[in-house]
Amino acid sequence: MSPESTGQNEHYLTVFRRGFRTWRGNRPFWAGLFTIVGGVPIAYFPYANMHLGNMTLAMSTTAGAGSLIIGILLMTLGLTMWFHHIVRVFAGVAAILLALISIPVANIGGFLIGFLFALLGGALSISWAPGEPVKDEAAFGEGTPAGEAFAEHQPHGARSEDALHPAALPQQPVRFDKAVEADGGRHHAG
Repeated sequence: MSPESTGQNEHYLTVFRRGFRTWRGNRPFWAGLFTIVGGVPIAYFPYANMHLGNMTLAMSTTAGAGSLIIGILLMTLGLTMWFHHIVRVFAGVAAILLALISIPVANIGGFLIGFLFALLGGALSISWAPGEPVKDEAAFGEGTPAGEAFAEHQPHGARSEDALHPAALPQQPVRFDKAVEADGGRHHAG
């Protein structure tokens, strides 16, 4: 067995961790997580009661239903970023708009906690881009930009393997005339 092969004796947690890492890398995972975390305080605080000794503080407002709707929509947009990452830009813009709307509607955006998390999640979702698939070509292969630039300077009919050989590289004289170039090409009689 080679070190790269997956063995039969691997622990199921290792297999799950590798699968989760692959799943997480193919979508805006952190954007979805921050958006979901931002929706929780926005939806929770209007219905929460704080107990300080014998005194109960109710943080509910008249817009409790609006806060609940904004929080649930933010959580839904976070899940959308995870499972339908093709609409990540729409979900990011919608999350930013809902975060901004939550400031006047939902207790200053869930006491700024939900607002900041939802704003960050929306921005991460908009800025996320899928990675390029890795090709199994040589470093100077024909499909890579460096390989195309290298092949562009080769004579017609030359193979890329022959072009990498040191004997095939054109020999140019090496100049050490830096004093002349430093003077701008002027020679002074001394």
